[in-house]
This record gives sequence, structure tokens and C-alpha cells, in this order.
Amino acid sequence: MNNERTYTHLVKQAMKVELNAISELVKHDLMDYESVCRKIAECEGKIVFMGVGKSGHIGKKLAATFASTGTPSFFVHATEGVHGDLGMIEARDITILISNSGSTKEVLDTLPTLSQIGCVTIAFTSNGESELAKRCDFQILYPKQNEADHLQLAPTSSSTMTLVLGDAIACAVSEAKQFTKEAFHKYHPAGALGKKLREEAAR
Repeated sequence: MNNERTYTHLVKQAMKVELNAISELVKHDLMDYESVCRKIAECEGKIVFMGVGKSGHIGKKLAATFASTGTPSFFVHATEGVHGDLGMIEARDITILISNSGSTKEVLDTLPTLSQIGCVTIAFTSNGESELAKRCDFQILYPKQNEADHLQLAPTSSSTMTLVLGDAIACAVSEAKQFTKEAFHKYHPAGALGKKLREEAAR
């Protein structure tokens, strides 16, 4: 590695790629998100996130964020789903299926059963023309951007955009539902946040 391509340079280079992806996401047409957010806010069941691989990891984090901010939610691994875990999902739920390409076989394999269950399905993808987007009731779409690794293959920019957009939707829904600090403390009584909220409540 020469002096011009130190680890610091490479780290910052990757960060800039992801930062650019987020900047493009902010500029992206968000008009379709209005109906998605309203549907989530009005859901009488739970929000179920589903995916595999890196998308699965992001789905787990988003389910935790939604749950802690006032929207009951959990994660189902798509492969485990078709081996029985789809039984966790009810007709009153909303299932958000995460796949950057929109063609992940394990995710697509869950759609026939989800249709039979009768829950609302939302595709979370960068490909609005994909099979997943076309077969779901709603779409959360984000712009296709270069991945941050030198091969432009590893899920980096795409997973970051999924996380940022999912977090933003959770925050928007939470505020619209007038979720309070007291309610947050009920779901998050431990740790530094729990301690801070206990101290505020005691004043």
C-alpha cells in the first residue's frame, strides 16, 4: 500500500461513498412513502420485517427500533419462515420484505403463504421493477447506488440506505402517533437511557 492509499484514505473513501448514497436518498422522491407510513401507523397488528443475509440483519435492527418507539414489531428470517415461522404472522399484520435486488429467492418464496394469510405486504427494495415490488401491495423504494467496497459488491451503501430509511419511517410514525417519553421508558427501563428517563421522571 503506497502513501497515497493508506488505511485512513481507504476508510474515508468508503465513508464518502455511503455518505453520497444517503445524500441521494434524501433527494429521492418520497411521495410514495406517505401511504406506506399511514398504513403502518394505522396497523392493528404488528409490523413484521423479513429478509436474509445483510438485509436480515438490518431487518432485525429495524424491528427493534419500531418496537421501542411505539410500533409493535418483530423479525422473521425468510428461510425460517417457510419452515414454519410464517405461522407467527396474522392477517392484521403488515409484512415488510427486504431485498435490495427484489429477487431474493428465499424472500419471494414466502409470498404465496403471506397471500393466503391475508396480511399487507410491503417490498423494501432499490428495484421498483423487480418481482418483489410487483407482487407486494406497497413499496418502499430507494435509489440504486454504488456499494462502498472496492469491488462494489458487498452490501454497504444499500444496507445503510435501508437502515436510514427504515429508521426515518419509524421516527415519523412514532411522532405521528404522539409517542411519549413515558411510553418509551416503559419499553426501555434499563441501561443509560432508562436511567436518564427515570431521573427526569423523578424531578
